[in-house]
Amino acid sequence: SNYLCKTNIATSTAFRGFGGNQGMMAIENIIDNISRYLKKDPINIRKNNFYKKNSRNITHYGMKIEDNVINEIFSKLEKKSNYKKRYLEIKKFNQKNKYKKKGIAITPVKFGISFTTIHLNQAGALVHIYTDGSVHLNHGGIEMGQGTHTKIAQLVANSLGLSYDKVHISSTNTSKVPNTSASAASSTTDLNGAAALNAVSKIKLNLENFIKSKYKINNNPVYKNESIVFGNKKFDFKKIIQEAYLNRISLSSTGFYSTPKIKFDKKKFKGRPFLYFCYGAAVSEVSIDTLTGENVIERVDIVHDAGKAINPALELGQIEGGFIQGQGWLTIEELNWKPNGQITTFSPSTYKIPAVSDMPKKFNVEIFKEGINKEKVVNKAKTTGEPPLMLAMSVFYAIKDAIASVGNYNIIPTIDSPATPEKILMSIKKLKSKIK
Repeated sequence: SNYLCKTNIATSTAFRGFGGNQGMMAIENIIDNISRYLKKDPINIRKNNFYKKNSRNITHYGMKIEDNVINEIFSKLEKKSNYKKRYLEIKKFNQKNKYKKKGIAITPVKFGISFTTIHLNQAGALVHIYTDGSVHLNHGGIEMGQGTHTKIAQLVANSLGLSYDKVHISSTNTSKVPNTSASAASSTTDLNGAAALNAVSKIKLNLENFIKSKYKINNNPVYKNESIVFGNKKFDFKKIIQEAYLNRISLSSTGFYSTPKIKFDKKKFKGRPFLYFCYGAAVSEVSIDTLTGENVIERVDIVHDAGKAINPALELGQIEGGFIQGQGWLTIEELNWKPNGQITTFSPSTYKIPAVSDMPKKFNVEIFKEGINKEKVVNKAKTTGEPPLMLAMSVFYAIKDAIASVGNYNIIPTIDSPATPEKILMSIKKLKSKIK
């Protein structure tokens, strides 16, 4: 039997990536070490190892990649950030400066989207249209500051040709939408937005059948500017809703969505666990003080694919916030445990999280303008939930690059994450001990 206990111990759970982050860090470190061993710019080794468009596009678990834009993003970012010129300038700077060293790194992100537990890829919604023309919406997603309520309200408003303020969302409640999946896996808006639109489509069908029957119209309608337009016949949305109500037409519906195409055999480790992939890349330039280990992020340039963004302002916020969160994870948020396994760094009072002063001095973030999702998802958008966190890998490898300059790039540094000032000093000391 289960017992519910009240405790003062903070909950422990993964956030923003759930294991993908660690795997990406491991392979990027391998790529970085290969590059340093070959005395080549890591950008070239990374490019050589990208999936290609029509070849080398099958993953190790047998999924064919059909939405690859990493080459385009990387090329765009390389030019935009003036990477090549700065790479050479930093080498010259490091030859002239004994104690202050700079580093630069460019790293890519490819992140699969869907719950790997297949049955969680489903969502429900409930939509009512009232006689004053307003819309009530309830869905299974939890709003936690990521903007999912805003985006889903925008999707519903746009589908009905209404202004955003006509759509009212009530808090998520399983008495309205049952069996909700967790708001996780970067899929909350994709799943619940599609379920909401499914509910809307059923109400629209009721409305359209009523209008076509009553007014003898055959055209397909367009919903815009608070109106429903059938060719040259225009109906005010609020008035036609009232008319439909008086004619006993249903103006309420549930909606449902389940992600198509995905399947995975855990025993064979084969299948298609993701509907699509998110891509992005970041260039980070850092400077370190070799006497104290203090490090400053001088400049960051990001190009990230958000598909055809539902709300570009929200997506930019998620990309920027995700990057800073990842930066904290890889540079300052060090975890420590007692010998008995008890964690000592259990809250922001016992470990440091990024502050405004930790932000890059120059922070250039751009949504990939050519982005579009090839899969059938809401608005042809791509999520910016978890993927942007891993853009911060560029900070870690820029710090590693700065440390490498202490040995004139002849020795591969070893440094563990997070790259705290203490770890940077330890890495420099170890590197110096290898200089002959």
